[in-house]
Amino acid sequence: MKIAYIAAGAGGMVCGSCIHDNALATALQARGEDVLLLPIYTPLRSDEPSIASKRVFYGAINIFLEQKMPWFRYLPGFLHRLLDQPPLLRRIATSSSATDAHDLGALTLSMLQGEDGRQVREVRELVKWLSESFQPDIIHLAYSMLLGLAPALKRELGVPLLCSLQGEDIFLDQLNEEYKGRVFETLGSLSEHVDRFVATSDFYARYMAGYLGLAPEHISKARIGISLDGHRPPTEPLTVRKEGRLEIGYLARICPEKGLHVLCEVFRKLSEALGPGRVRLRVAGYLGPRDRAYLDDCLRQLRGWGLEGDFEYLGQVDRATKIRFLQSLDLLSVPTVYRESKGLFVLEAMANGVPVVQPDHGIFPELIERTRGGIVVEAGSADALAEGILRLWRDPEERQRLGLQGREAIHQEYSADVMAQETLDLYREVLDS
Repeated sequence: MKIAYIAAGAGGMVCGSCIHDNALATALQARGEDVLLLPIYTPLRSDEPSIASKRVFYGAINIFLEQKMPWFRYLPGFLHRLLDQPPLLRRIATSSSATDAHDLGALTLSMLQGEDGRQVREVRELVKWLSESFQPDIIHLAYSMLLGLAPALKRELGVPLLCSLQGEDIFLDQLNEEYKGRVFETLGSLSEHVDRFVATSDFYARYMAGYLGLAPEHISKARIGISLDGHRPPTEPLTVRKEGRLEIGYLARICPEKGLHVLCEVFRKLSEALGPGRVRLRVAGYLGPRDRAYLDDCLRQLRGWGLEGDFEYLGQVDRATKIRFLQSLDLLSVPTVYRESKGLFVLEAMANGVPVVQPDHGIFPELIERTRGGIVVEAGSADALAEGILRLWRDPEERQRLGLQGREAIHQEYSADVMAQETLDLYREVLDS
């Protein structure tokens, strides 16, 4: 089967969606499928070897200039291709507003308008290239913000089109009101071109059916999974610390929506309960320019509490460092303030036998119920999160049991291979119908 998987890069960030898309495409290739992982906006960045095409369509510079200066699309093609060079796109994508929805309402609407938008040149170039150079049997869009391509893809290639749903509600919620209504209206009309939407969990399938006004039967589920290369094998003995210093970890982008400020407050509460120097908070994840002030505020608060010496920020880590980081922890918590759709950090922690303590919203209750690798606590409550962490710290046998259960479940049910098999079954079902 020839599969064209079109995914969006996130500039300099190693993002969960890029990791997911690359892992899925790699696992499909390992099953013998002919997969083209095609990046748009910027190159894809994963912490595993990337199989993405080197060519980037819909380059972020071109689409921005076409939005601001409509005449720009009439310039010679070699100039457009020059601006789509990956090194240049990586550099420009570090701009603080590169993915800030507050500033992108008009551009978002224009992109969804496809051939009727200001990026019509990009639409036709991508569709023409796919038609002439790859000729897929099926096309998979990584998320609904790419649906502006759908009418032209269906008309020119005439093959089934699937579209994943994996967290775009966070972006859509931040659009300014001037454009939000029109964006939702356009998304609704574009959904008729999609043969099947694909959600990563039962929770997100239900949520997005209501959020985008989709028929529930039009959304299928293909569970999320991770590559297990380098993570602890399920046969390795697992020991837990019974005394000493509690090591709490956070692995996610540094931003308010991921809830680092909540975890800092929990860190203070735990330090008061256990005593000075008995708790350490270790943080890893991408920090974008617009969130530097947020991290500075967190650090300023920690200094005021006298806890800065027990806090460590590792920055954006590579895969090997990430795995070592996870294996050094007693517990992991990323107390998101929004309803998380993927939760890859939960799977990665569990794959290494590290229990998690998460808020009881989004995908977390579903993941933890099925893996039994952690606990959920009341969302939005620093007290409840602190109590949950403290209870597990004081019960090493329970932590060991949760660690073993979680690790086994990830290897059996949430691997990239399982994800690829479920996705492939869905492709065959759509093709057969």
